[in-house]
Amino acid sequence: MNKNTKYRILIALKVTRWQLKCNGNGTFEMLNTIIIGASGYTGCELALMVEKHPELTLTGLYVSANSVDAGKPISELHGKLLGVVDMPIEGLTDVEGVASKADVVFLATAHEVSHDLAPLFLSSGCQVFDLSGAFRVKAEQFYPQYYCFEHQYEEWLDKSAYGLAEWNKEAIQHAQLVAVAGCYPTASQLAMRPLLEKGLIDSAQWPVINATSGVSGAGRKAATTNSFCEVSLKPYGVFNHRHQPEISNHLDCDVIFTPHLGNFKRGILATITMKLADGVSKQQVNSAFESAYSSQPCVRVTADSMPSIQDVENTPFCNIGWQVSGQHIIVVSAIDNLLKGASSQAMQCLNIHYGFSEMTALI
Repeated sequence: MNKNTKYRILIALKVTRWQLKCNGNGTFEMLNTIIIGASGYTGCELALMVEKHPELTLTGLYVSANSVDAGKPISELHGKLLGVVDMPIEGLTDVEGVASKADVVFLATAHEVSHDLAPLFLSSGCQVFDLSGAFRVKAEQFYPQYYCFEHQYEEWLDKSAYGLAEWNKEAIQHAQLVAVAGCYPTASQLAMRPLLEKGLIDSAQWPVINATSGVSGAGRKAATTNSFCEVSLKPYGVFNHRHQPEISNHLDCDVIFTPHLGNFKRGILATITMKLADGVSKQQVNSAFESAYSSQPCVRVTADSMPSIQDVENTPFCNIGWQVSGQHIIVVSAIDNLLKGASSQAMQCLNIHYGFSEMTALI
């Protein structure tokens, strides 16, 4: 029985944290943690958080075997890690060998790569947190239509937990595979779900989501379309962006979603217009948000004060504000796309899964 399996059994038995971690001689065992896709922006943020986490040991950073980044120290690619994480990034050539030495795997990889790699690590008993879209949605023809590949692992789609940390904690606690929610879906769902859960929205009028992301959302790979000097605020993926069905599927509510690319580095601002159900008051709206998030450390509600990206960049928080006029409400949410929209949410899910304090390594 590997260490990760023991963790899940002990958590199920509700043992104390000391019992769960103590190896019998008064010391604690660390969880050996690896990051696949470590050269990207998200990989950099994950490496920093793993290094800060008191219960994790960073034991490997990997990219595809033919990557130009293989063999380079991660701090050469991301200068902020210099002297903090100087570990070299390795080409992934022996999945079975790497899996045998790992307890936790973060997949910061392309969707098709995660689709192929996740089952290999799972079969070796690793706990997997996948930051791609490969296991987020179980719906007929979803992957051929929106990701352009046929999904081969229906059983893992059934077993995976959707990693929207504030709303799916029980499933995250028990799942071996956590499919971390996408960046736009995180900003959108956190802003909408308290109202939908309380039945305060007239869903016959589809909510309209306009969201803008910084260019880091497109990754490190150079392209004219995401070159900082070439980017001008514009919509893209109109009526066909893959995050629209992810949002609709998990909210059980049709939406109109229009993403935009902004000429700034990081962050997402989502502005959502909805029609309230008949008779709903502003007090009910305020109460819905307060009851949903008063005990959630990574969500900050500001009511009439509208959030901005500056409020959340380089933090693990989602800030949410709203205003009501008549029967309509506009809710605005802001997140850092690389953190609450990716790496810090993955780490938040890890903390939930293992029973650690939820903010560990996030601040």
